[in-house]
Amino acid sequence: MSRSKSVFLFSGAALMVTLALVLSPMLLATEDMDWHFNGTVIEACSCPMFCQCYFNTEPASHEDHGGDHFCKFNMAYKINEGHHGDTDLAGVKFWVAGDLGESWEDGETDWAVVTFQKGTSDAQKAGVATALGHIFPVTWKSFEIAEDKEIDWMATEDRAEAKLAGGTHAHMILNKWPGMDGETGVLENIAYFAAPRNSGFKMMPNEVEAWKVGDKAFEFNGTTGFMVTVDMASSDVAE
Repeated sequence: MSRSKSVFLFSGAALMVTLALVLSPMLLATEDMDWHFNGTVIEACSCPMFCQCYFNTEPASHEDHGGDHFCKFNMAYKINEGHHGDTDLAGVKFWVAGDLGESWEDGETDWAVVTFQKGTSDAQKAGVATALGHIFPVTWKSFEIAEDKEIDWMATEDRAEAKLAGGTHAHMILNKWPGMDGETGVLENIAYFAAPRNSGFKMMPNEVEAWKVGDKAFEFNGTTGFMVTVDMASSDVAE
């Protein structure tokens, strides 16, 4: 689901406020806190490998869905290190599923659902909300915070797998794309949304990427998949 910075230069406050309003009134007054977010994501979407959304303002056309343009995605995040004020964010896991819709040229995207790992505190959710509002500066037509669920997150150099609620709500399996000398192929110097730093995208086409909940359920096989570590801090946010 990642997009170049030039495509998504829109107000990051929209997502942050949406998250805050849904989660808890206490999360509204978080913008002035010092924060840092460094997280690794297992991510997959419905676009053919590699997702054209990095370089365009509309997703791929899907002939088996009447030629419609959409980018239906799953993201399973694990925070490596970070903080929000005095709150430690290291180890927090959360899942984002959604669809960018047919076009986001105006900064508006279709729908998203965020699910946190069971046991995540309100203060940690506030930290994630603050960071996501700046990393993903878009406006969602529909946005939902789901009930907390268990998130399984496993990754090696050759394979990555993530499950939401034991795989009953969502599931991803990625396998590495061998680059030169058999090492995992890496796409570098491409922005991940508005984040100023990332590790490079490890090319890992999906074996499966499925969202299994409600009337928006979907499943794709053999389409885009990757892993990337994203880094952003409050000091990166322009005044």
